Amino acid sequence: MAHMLDIDQLRTFVAIADTGSFTKAADLVHKTQSAVSMQMKRLEERLGRAIFERDGRYSRLTEDGDRLLDYARRIVRLNMECLASFGDVDLAGRVRLGVPDDYADRYLPEILARFSRSNPKVEVTVVCEPTPMLVERVNSGDIDLAIITHVDGKNYSAEIIRVEQLLWVTSARHCVHDETPVPLALGRPNCNWRQSATEALEKAGRPFRVLYSSWNSTAVGAAVLAGLAVSVLPESAVRPGMRVLGPSDGMPALPACKIGLVRNHHDPTALANALGEHIIQSLDNLNVNRLQAAE
Repeated sequence: MAHMLDIDQLRTFVAIADTGSFTKAADLVHKTQSAVSMQMKRLEERLGRAIFERDGRYSRLTEDGDRLLDYARRIVRLNMECLASFGDVDLAGRVRLGVPDDYADRYLPEILARFSRSNPKVEVTVVCEPTPMLVERVNSGDIDLAIITHVDGKNYSAEIIRVEQLLWVTSARHCVHDETPVPLALGRPNCNWRQSATEALEKAGRPFRVLYSSWNSTAVGAAVLAGLAVSVLPESAVRPGMRVLGPSDGMPALPACKIGLVRNHHDPTALANALGEHIIQSLDNLNVNRLQAAE
């Protein structure tokens, strides 16, 4: 008969996977390093597989470790949800959510409305910052979870909860995209959307110049609506007064935008898990509503 997995061991395993270090994980789960090492030895014995391999000073997941990680996250989260469902009182307290401002305008009204109706005693603190800063805040425990723009290959783990096409947009009343070089309004240099836009234009041989650079989506949108520049936005962010550009306008194709949810797995709470599920459901409903509106 197969052995049952220990949830506390899985929680420690997730902490090691996220930090890449037994020492750092020990601090997060409030155990000694020797206790963490013993837990992982017992977990490997239960599985009959090696789940870690050394990479210099750090510990890297094996192929079996990668496979276990997704199960471990779900088991730990379901355990929290189960305990919360049998609680004697309604959820109450404060949960901290991070979100870039360009997602806040589109997603927060639906998310917060749904969550407030189901959990009227919960206070949601919202932090609006760019994705790299939000990931750091989650890792340091400053916030409980964050909606981010996910980039493949980054050293953080995110649940992909929505995928949208990136689009070129300009003012519906102007033809600034016909200028050479084409003027652009984009995020800061390390913004993934900006990098996708400039790489696509360079590959297509289309001259461009970045005239406006800001983390603030309202400022970028204002430059577009005023007919001063072209920008890139996910499909759901296109506003009234904007026109989508395509190959017939001389604009190359852009990649899809992955929207992810990053959670603080080191100290999960019932409040954070409940809000995370509401976020996933709300963005799923947004997909459904879009399809229904198009029919």
